[in-house]
Amino acid sequence: MPGNKSAKGMAPENATSLWRNARLATFNPSMEGIGAIENAAIAVRNGRIAFAGAESDLPADLASADETIDCGGRWITPALIDCHTHLVFGGNRAMEFEMRLNGATYEEIAKAGGGIVSSVRDTRALSEEALVAQALPRLDTLLAEGISTIEIKSGYGLDIETELKMLRVARKLETLRPVRIVTSYLAAHATPAEYKGRNADYMTDVVLPGLDEAQAEGLVDAVDGFCEGIAFSVEEMTRVFEKAKQLKLPVKLHAEQLSNLGGAELAASYGALSADHLEYLDEAGAKALGTAGTVAVLLPGAFYALREKQAPPVQLLRDAGADIALATDCNPGTSPLTSLLLTMNMGATLFRMTVEECLTATTRNAANALGLLAETGTLETGKSADFVIWDIERPAELVYRIGFNPLHARIFKGQKVYP
Repeated sequence: MPGNKSAKGMAPENATSLWRNARLATFNPSMEGIGAIENAAIAVRNGRIAFAGAESDLPADLASADETIDCGGRWITPALIDCHTHLVFGGNRAMEFEMRLNGATYEEIAKAGGGIVSSVRDTRALSEEALVAQALPRLDTLLAEGISTIEIKSGYGLDIETELKMLRVARKLETLRPVRIVTSYLAAHATPAEYKGRNADYMTDVVLPGLDEAQAEGLVDAVDGFCEGIAFSVEEMTRVFEKAKQLKLPVKLHAEQLSNLGGAELAASYGALSADHLEYLDEAGAKALGTAGTVAVLLPGAFYALREKQAPPVQLLRDAGADIALATDCNPGTSPLTSLLLTMNMGATLFRMTVEECLTATTRNAANALGLLAETGTLETGKSADFVIWDIERPAELVYRIGFNPLHARIFKGQKVYP
């Protein structure tokens, strides 16, 4: 692209950059559909969008920019957002994947040391530096698809020391790559072996005091949990949410993945940022999410990997007016997925979402699911200049293609960071 420079060679942040001769998908909620604008431009000043609209409407003071980049008629969208990942973990679970394909039962895999127990063991054993080294290739793969913002959860430590270690690693990753990382404290992910049958004690000894320590160290942006028969009950999650409320931290929840325990309604009652998975969500739960403004985050990677039969009730969510987001759920066991583009295709093919819904689900609604909609997720004046230039003829290609990445350039906070 003529005029492009590396991030180091670009104009200073207080200068003005103009990205012109483009087609925009703004996802501005005041516009119809994807908020498309032909013959458009984006002006950036101090790392923020100073203008995004038709080039003919560009103010004169922005037209004479310090740097002008001709986009060659390419499409520009907001940078993508992966709003649900477990990106930091030790080891992998390829062995149990192979065992499962060879007919092994859940019990046989567990006896062989598989399941979440293996991820906890491997994560506890690694240093922060080793966890960073293992997470970086996964992070880089996601960034290469035009992502600016990623949520990363703890939850494979299940003791205070390792939960904090995972969150420190997530914070460290943000200093090593041009990316915005949001952390979620997920000690209420599973009960470790040493607390088997003693969920209440685990909450008292680990989950709640660990949250105090994470907050004191500035490591936590939101609080998450797994509300399910194999994890924690509504009553147990209520204890976690009450502690989060005391600490003035937003909450979110893995809910209704394998059964309907009313987790979505619990999340909505606390004004949760999101409720995630939701395969067994009912009408009452959908309405609760819509009323509360809690985003429904759907995770087709886990649905696919687990060969689930019951898809989340997308139409109920539509009818309830709930925002729907999509995310990779990148994790070592049930969704070893590091492609948000493929996730969008899965959302369309497996959950019958429309192209517009899939694109909105990984931009505007994903930002909303992280409490960041005022900062990113759309191309609007005043927001962080996080956007992607694509080699495509129409935005539907981002959902339609399988295993193909049409990324041309990624801009983060006004700086071109890829390629």
